[in-house]
Amino acid sequence: MVKSIIYTITALLACIALFVGVDIYINNQFDEFHDAVETLYKKTEAQTANREDGYAVREMWLDKKSKLHMFIPHNDISYVDYWLSEACGLIYCGDYELALGKIEVLREIVKNLPGAYSFKLENVL
Repeated sequence: MVKSIIYTITALLACIALFVGVDIYINNQFDEFHDAVETLYKKTEAQTANREDGYAVREMWLDKKSKLHMFIPHNDISYVDYWLSEACGLIYCGDYELALGKIEVLREIVKNLPGAYSFKLENVL
């Protein structure tokens, strides 16, 4: 009886530690990517962004998403892919006004996506 209670408590604590660790990891990954998106936004706003800036952010995202696929569903990752590709294409064409709108959406997605998978009561229930 005592052993089963100890095993149950140990398993529960291990699960909580795992969930908190994943939460921290996801937030760190998105914080770094958010900084890159912010830099791209500022350059696009100043109309100094070029194709290489967009591709650098895309390469960073490709690295991040390969690590995040096991924690975040494909649909949410594909939203980031879509908006980032749209923004990169518009920057390539020199259409900074439309690119700003796409990057603004991307900023919101990157800001809100980690919260949807964080270890919070509203996400558990």
